Amino acid sequence: MTISAGTPFQFLNQDLLLLPQKAIYWQQEKALIAADVHFGKVGHFRKAGIAIPRNMEQDDLAMLSDLIHEHRPDKVIFLGDLFHSDMNNDWDWFVLWRSQFPRLQIILIKGNHDIISDKHYTDLGVILHKRLVVGPFLMLHHPLADPEKKEEDGYVLCGHIHPGVSLVGRGRQKVTLPCFAFGKNQAILPSFGKFTGKVAILSRKADRIFGVLKDKVIAIN
Repeated sequence: MTISAGTPFQFLNQDLLLLPQKAIYWQQEKALIAADVHFGKVGHFRKAGIAIPRNMEQDDLAMLSDLIHEHRPDKVIFLGDLFHSDMNNDWDWFVLWRSQFPRLQIILIKGNHDIISDKHYTDLGVILHKRLVVGPFLMLHHPLADPEKKEEDGYVLCGHIHPGVSLVGRGRQKVTLPCFAFGKNQAILPSFGKFTGKVAILSRKADRIFGVLKDKVIAIN
């Protein structure tokens, strides 16, 4: 197991640890938060005849397991798109993984890709919500339609768009890093799953952007 070099970030009087595995550990709630895992995406593409390495799904599950063993959370909150599409063989890997943590509370904020029957999740003890308020935060999947408009229920934590930040070097070389993007009314988490893309987002002066490198998280602004 690799110990993660997270970046501490105190926000709204809460202690958040921004992890290079593209998740957040929230110390006060003993909660691990991740967005857009997209389990089953490998199986979905392979089912369509597209050659994708099988071990990508297991890698994401192993990373989740490492984070759980390291931080020992009471709960894991998934901010939507836990599973990519309809049922396929990758579901069996998720069932096996769940059986290793029977006492761990797992909460899923349902996203647009979460189309598997609710019963399959509830049979595994996964708690489903469309939105959930925990402390000062409102857990959603989709970002706010108007990021300038504050949600009455709390500061939004969400996913969906797989945010990235573009950096340009002195030689004009360009790289786009996954990022945590904290704005005035919401924070958008990077996609946890390896088999996902990222979209460069525009940042305003008030935003706090944290880029994700292989083994650490760095403040961009």
